[in-house]
Amino acid sequence: MQITTIVGNPKPRSKTYAYAEQTAEQLRGILKRHTSAEVTHEVIDLADHATALVQWDAETIQSLQARIEASTYLVVASPTYKATYTGLLKLFMDLLPMNALTGKMAFPLMVGAGYQHHLAVELHLKPLLAELGAICPARGLYVLDAEVDRSRETIGEWVKSNEPVMKSLL
Repeated sequence: MQITTIVGNPKPRSKTYAYAEQTAEQLRGILKRHTSAEVTHEVIDLADHATALVQWDAETIQSLQARIEASTYLVVASPTYKATYTGLLKLFMDLLPMNALTGKMAFPLMVGAGYQHHLAVELHLKPLLAELGAICPARGLYVLDAEVDRSRETIGEWVKSNEPVMKSLL
C-alpha cells in the first residue's frame, strides 16, 4: 500500500509540508497496525515542480500522475489562501485527467491563520478531490498555523477519530 502526500504550498518544505507529513505518518501507523501489507509513504511537494506545471511540462506531469496512480491513499494539503486552497494545488489538479483519483482514499488537510476559515477544507478542497473521483471517507483536517507546538496533538486526535473509518476500509 502506498500513501502519497501532495503539498500545494508554493513555499518548499513549508509548515503545510510538515503538518501533512505528520498526518500521513500517523495514518500510516494505523494501516500498519491493521494490515500485514507493507505501507510506504512519499511526498510530492508541488513547490518543487511549480515551473514545470506552469509550462505544462508533459514529462513532469506524467511522472507525478504515475506516482498518484500507484497510490492507495492520498493526503492532500494546502495552506488557506483567500479562504480556499492555493492556485498551485488548483493548477496541478487541473492538469490531471478526469477521474484521475478514482478509487483513491483521500484525506484533505488545510492549514490556516485563523479558525474562521476552518470550513474551507470541507467546502472547497473536499469537493475538488471528489470531482476527480477520490473517496473522502472522513471529515477533513484543519490545523491552525499558530499552533505549531500543539500540531502533533491536533493531528493525533484527528487521526485517532478516523481509525474506525480506515479500519473498515481495509
